[in-house]
Amino acid sequence: MPNNLPKVIFIVGPTASGKTELGTFLAKEFDGEIVNADSRQVYKEMSIATAKPNRDDLSSKDKDFIFNGVVHHLMDIVRPNQPFTLADYKERANEAINAIISKKKLPIVVGGTGLYIWTLVDNLDIPKVAPNRKLRKSFDNKTLVDLVKLLKNVDPQAAQKVDLKNKRRVLRALEVAISSGESFITQATKSFPLYNCLQIGLSLPREELYDRVNARIDKQMQQGLLEETKNLSAKYAWDLPSMSSIGYKQIGSFLRGEVSLETALEIFKRDTRRYAKKQLSWFKRDKRIIWVPKNNLRLVKKIIGKFLN
Repeated sequence: MPNNLPKVIFIVGPTASGKTELGTFLAKEFDGEIVNADSRQVYKEMSIATAKPNRDDLSSKDKDFIFNGVVHHLMDIVRPNQPFTLADYKERANEAINAIISKKKLPIVVGGTGLYIWTLVDNLDIPKVAPNRKLRKSFDNKTLVDLVKLLKNVDPQAAQKVDLKNKRRVLRALEVAISSGESFITQATKSFPLYNCLQIGLSLPREELYDRVNARIDKQMQQGLLEETKNLSAKYAWDLPSMSSIGYKQIGSFLRGEVSLETALEIFKRDTRRYAKKQLSWFKRDKRIIWVPKNNLRLVKKIIGKFLN
């Protein structure tokens, strides 16, 4: 990265690895503010399953989202039924980063959504194809297997890159390729970088990570995840992208009488562990990420201090 660009720290890694705690600690150590890079924590009313930190002042809903004395940008910014695209995220995140820089503070981007991190680090040009409701409607009766087969025919490049288990991602790739006549991948090009980026990844043994995932889900149930999901389902449709989030999706299957609560929780834990594994695979492809043990704060501070100086 060019040294003359504004410096931005990125804290990345799988779910339940401790990113929020580390980011908040570093913000205090280096006079920074957090920019959220979790695609589910952007939604209002969705707190427990998304592992969103609690506001310091629960009454200030329309003010800055402050956790543990640190400002967190891009938390609670859209309703679950409002569209929020990767292009929307990039625009809002860049605005937040520039606002932090203007205050002479250090921007620290924290999250595990790989596309969010990628679009900021490499300044991706997001495809400008607007959602095509008519086209999406024509796919309503197709299964994920059908859609993947179609994507492999229409856009084989995208089929090698897109998460083929995520129906929403597959639909978007199809939508872009069919509407524009060009591959979804070739349109996501890189422009000149906007920031000098340091990416730090949190690493911990796989068994410990999975134990943390399981323990966090048990805690989320104690915190009222079942009630939160009930309240959301009374206001929002199950087929919304936000309502397909891990946690709400599995608890929703119980609320609809499809499985027992015990089975729903087992699937919730299994799917979260699989998601963590997928996140690790994504981030491991980026050789610029410096991986550090979760609890080695001294090493993290040393790396960041050297980068800033």
